[in-house]
Amino acid sequence: MLLQSTAAFSFQDDDFNGGREFGIGVPLLDFKGSLQNNFMYRLQLQLTRTPSVIDAFVGYRFSEKFRLIAGEKKPFMVLELDPSPAKTDMINRARLVGAMVNSRETGLTFLGDIDEFYYRAGIYNGTGYSRANDNRFLYTGRIGYKTGDFNIGLNASLNRTRAESVGNTGLVSAGDRSIYGAYFKYSGETFFGTAEFLQSQFDLANTTLEEKITGSYGTVGYHANEENDFLIRWDHLSFDVSGNEDSDRIVLGWNRQLTELVSIQVNGLYQINEVSDNQAGVSGNFQFYF
Repeated sequence: MLLQSTAAFSFQDDDFNGGREFGIGVPLLDFKGSLQNNFMYRLQLQLTRTPSVIDAFVGYRFSEKFRLIAGEKKPFMVLELDPSPAKTDMINRARLVGAMVNSRETGLTFLGDIDEFYYRAGIYNGTGYSRANDNRFLYTGRIGYKTGDFNIGLNASLNRTRAESVGNTGLVSAGDRSIYGAYFKYSGETFFGTAEFLQSQFDLANTTLEEKITGSYGTVGYHANEENDFLIRWDHLSFDVSGNEDSDRIVLGWNRQLTELVSIQVNGLYQINEVSDNQAGVSGNFQFYF
């Protein structure tokens, strides 16, 4: 169970970082487990005014080297999407996630771990939560190496869906959209951090233009004690031809574990825009996670 109470404040009278508002974050109820004969399942509900299913799958574990999952789940396309919203470094994920990747896809996922190496692959409808489909698929792949405090890997995907809305950018892909990137993560006792790069190329629908979206971020954290973490993130997002504005965002974060189940997050944000005025804001998150 996850319950969140959020607040956002923009220093300008605009909608930066959600404008000026209170919210309830992402209230979730999650059921998952393992069954006899190596089967597994998950059902995750988002409990808003209109409850919705965000994860629904069954799977089978042939071995640690090969597991098969069928249903709706997060695709392995970018490392920043992997954690639960209860365990993200910052209140909001890095912007490259929303700009290039759907948070859920429906299809088949294949995954396995072979010593320190691991792989993740999938074939999906490529239309996110939408049940619409044009009989073309999204293909995803990830290979990585994890040992001790280090995790490094590569992602590559191809979405053949036509007239696909590209994340939250307002752009539409004509089809055959490629997404690729790489990541590096360090998890030490005192310091931790992640760096990731993601890029997507596609033809803009109803034009002769080829767009390229580039996103990257770097997060460095300091684990001061069992209760307090302090973080800083640099977050870049840019576009080639569509006219969407390029920007860099600096985020300062403080995460405090108040009890075993209750925590708070506070973020300060400053965005440097290429053309328009720079923007600044503050966010807070008060959560219960069981």
